[in-house]
Amino acid sequence: MSEDYILETRNLVKEFKGFVAVNDVSLRVQRGSIHALIGPNGAGKTTCFNLLTKFLAPTRGSIHFNGVDITGDKPAAIARRGIIRSFQISAVFPHLTVLENVRIGLQRKLGTSFHFWKSASVLDALNGRAMELLEAVDLAGHAGMLTVELPYGRKRALEIATTLALDPELMLLDEPTQGMGHEDVGRVAQLIRKVSAGRTIMMVEHNLAVVADLSDTITVLARGAVLAEGAYADVSKNPQVLEAYVGTVEPADAHG
Repeated sequence: MSEDYILETRNLVKEFKGFVAVNDVSLRVQRGSIHALIGPNGAGKTTCFNLLTKFLAPTRGSIHFNGVDITGDKPAAIARRGIIRSFQISAVFPHLTVLENVRIGLQRKLGTSFHFWKSASVLDALNGRAMELLEAVDLAGHAGMLTVELPYGRKRALEIATTLALDPELMLLDEPTQGMGHEDVGRVAQLIRKVSAGRTIMMVEHNLAVVADLSDTITVLARGAVLAEGAYADVSKNPQVLEAYVGTVEPADAHG
């Protein structure tokens, strides 16, 4: 595995009782890039993410991170290696403040794990870094607000901040703009570009305007297999991709 690639899968297969959800998928994710995984509904994108983070075990094939075979690792070990995932549904604690949510992510660095009962003085030591992360996602002004009161797009920004708190080397973003209005989509896309500095991002995303704007490399899946891969300009002209999307691959037409 070349040092240029942070993540590589080799002939990855996932079968469910005879149904092949991921079929012989070999990916190479370049270090420091934004790599998008796209495809029609049911193409196997989220199953791929579940395999990479070991929420599912592959039927066959292998996964390599920084040149190490991590196929047998448990989810917690994957996270410790620096592969951190955000989910399609916002995964934050609604009745904690915005600041407290980020502090929970930062506790791992203290070696205190997620101990909600730690004294305030111990946790207050994390406030400076927590505020830096909130500043990075334009939420510093909302630090004291209960998370449940945040608009949806801001909750997704907070989720990115809590993901950053775990200091990921590789961030996996699962549908980061799903369910957002146009303004929030633009804000979150800007945020993804901002936080990509110094790390690698792999994302599953339906909004092809976002994919076209952000991605260095795009892998298109269809029926669990790789249909095409390359820069957006090339992939978007591929006749097989156009057919898979039934003509909806142009950014102006893609909002689903």
